[in-house]
Amino acid sequence: MKESRRTALKSILAGTVTLATAGVVPACAEQQPKEELKAGTEGLKNAINHSVCRWTYNDMSLEDLCKTVKDIGFSAIDLVGPGEWDVLKKWGITSSMCNGAEINLVDGWNNKNNHATLIKNYTDMIPQVAKAGYKNLICFSGNRNGMSEEEGLQNCVEGLKQIMPLAEEQGVIIQMELLNSKVNHPDYMADHSAWGVELCKRLGSNNFKLLYDIYHMQVMEGDIISTIQQHHQYFGHYHTAGVPGRHEIDESQELFYPAIMKAILATGFKGYVAQEFVPAAENKVASLREAIRICDVTAANAAPATATKQG
Repeated sequence: MKESRRTALKSILAGTVTLATAGVVPACAEQQPKEELKAGTEGLKNAINHSVCRWTYNDMSLEDLCKTVKDIGFSAIDLVGPGEWDVLKKWGITSSMCNGAEINLVDGWNNKNNHATLIKNYTDMIPQVAKAGYKNLICFSGNRNGMSEEEGLQNCVEGLKQIMPLAEEQGVIIQMELLNSKVNHPDYMADHSAWGVELCKRLGSNNFKLLYDIYHMQVMEGDIISTIQQHHQYFGHYHTAGVPGRHEIDESQELFYPAIMKAILATGFKGYVAQEFVPAAENKVASLREAIRICDVTAANAAPATATKQG
């Protein structure tokens, strides 16, 4: 059964965010030796701080996902709200991107009618995030609904400025996710990196960053590595997925993730990169292991000049 992030926000406790699509079964999961799959991903370099988005493995219990994550060799899960933080703490796992304060993906900070609710939600949530020992809290621009880019920017600044002093005091980073409006989120306002960067500049706070979703921005604008090199100071978190289809990040899709990861490392980034692909292979755990392996690069290795494979 297909799910969407919008549906998940309505149906899953603590704001777990969702979107799923169907697609092609990747070749690498079938070709990988069975003994390698059983052995797991051992000896990770961990120059990249790995994570995985909870919603992409909703068919597993959070307990089972925690066990899988620990078995692979990392210790963070994205998009987990306070209702499930006790499970993460039991397993020694970090909520690398907290959620639960947002209204949904379409009603965000660009609409003044949402400000009262959002200010209350984030004012309540920010101290909870800090007390739990976490740092990142997601937010969304919301849909345009006929609004101009400039009006949306002004409204976001007006609303977000009401919570930024608290975020700064508590050491919490508010992160607005960039989403594509071409395929998955029609009419979403923060659908280009330039718009998000301008919002960061106007807010002028180190506690406001962009969640740079590589999949979404490849769909909208491409030029991933160059964008990271030019604007990395505004990017506080990264998401992955294969293009097209939002499935495994193997050779069945157009992005070359080792080069992208090396470009991220070259900026000095110390945050998290979370896998947010929707597994299409039958062995979904094997897909996660392979994705972590692909992204587990070191900065010492030279990166190719482009993130897109040449034909």
